[in-house]
Amino acid sequence: MTPLARTAHLVAARVRAVPPPVVDLAPAVVAFAAMVATRAATDPGDRLAIGVALSAIVATGLALRRRAPVIGYAVQTGALAVESLGLGPGELTPLVNLMGLYALGHGAARQRVLWGPVIMLPGILAYFGPDDGPALAPAGVVFLWLLVWAAGYTAARRRDAQAEARAEEERRMRQDAVADERTRIARELHDLVGHTLTVMLVRVGAARVVLDRDPGQARDILHGVEESGRAALDELDHVLGVLRPDATPDATPDPTDAQPGLASVPRLVERMAGTGTAVSVRIEPPADALPAGLDRAAYRIVQEALTNALRHGRAASVSVSARCDRGTVELVVSDDGAGPPPGYRPGRGLLGIAERAALFAGTVEHAARDGGGFRVRAVLPLP
Repeated sequence: MTPLARTAHLVAARVRAVPPPVVDLAPAVVAFAAMVATRAATDPGDRLAIGVALSAIVATGLALRRRAPVIGYAVQTGALAVESLGLGPGELTPLVNLMGLYALGHGAARQRVLWGPVIMLPGILAYFGPDDGPALAPAGVVFLWLLVWAAGYTAARRRDAQAEARAEEERRMRQDAVADERTRIARELHDLVGHTLTVMLVRVGAARVVLDRDPGQARDILHGVEESGRAALDELDHVLGVLRPDATPDATPDPTDAQPGLASVPRLVERMAGTGTAVSVRIEPPADALPAGLDRAAYRIVQEALTNALRHGRAASVSVSARCDRGTVELVVSDDGAGPPPGYRPGRGLLGIAERAALFAGTVEHAARDGGGFRVRAVLPLP
């Protein structure tokens, strides 16, 4: 910001800090004093008291320029007409009247702003009434007064347009914020519920197969399903906690209610035991703790990739690797399943992975593996 712009900004801030009554009265008091001084210098006789009273009425109309611009200008114009016809035209009264006309064009409601030119004409006619000069002078004054009124009207319409644009921008930002929050919650619920249900369905299917042959193994599988459900409910409660009215960003987090991160991936894999899919995990922990949001996003990316391997690929084995090196977190999930059909299009799961990575300026690659299977690779830059 240049020094001139900074000075203008400071002056505008100081003007906005002035109480409204002072803003209304100060110009009126100055105008009244100037009109009285001019009238006293040009007409110091017995009519001075009448001139002072009319100047007070004109100044009162100017003081009303913001609260009641049409009434204030009508009062000014009436006093101007009486002064012009009874005492003779004042030197400063037309200028004060011009200020009121601009205020009317700038401050009056749209349905009342057209009263400005209507009220203006009688005042101008009265001002030039005693004058026998050419008609060109009144016509020029009418043109100038209309220009001033139009300037106020144009400034008001520009102000209204800017206010409408700001309101529209704020409304759009609120809508975008709501849409982003809904997308975030939907993504969390999809990743959590989708993964848990997939694991539970696969494990229940395995328990049904071995139920008659090995009831003990079936019992162990069902116990694992129960544990997966309980863990999922705990996570779901945490995700939905942001929707509670009493949830505040400044609340102290409960250490038992921590969000999952890369350190939770082995526990995630344990819940997949009994699905018939062997999962190998290799995580190279970072030297420093990852930011909470990025750590949670990495976990969700791995979780969704594992869900896809179970649900769509029906893989027999899946490998998961997470490596933090050179300012990035690289996540790779590969399976030996059926792989995608030719010309596949990403579904909600892969789109959710891409959205999570995009939040951290990351990239995602996914494609069929040579020899069968599917591979997802995400790279998230560290801040």
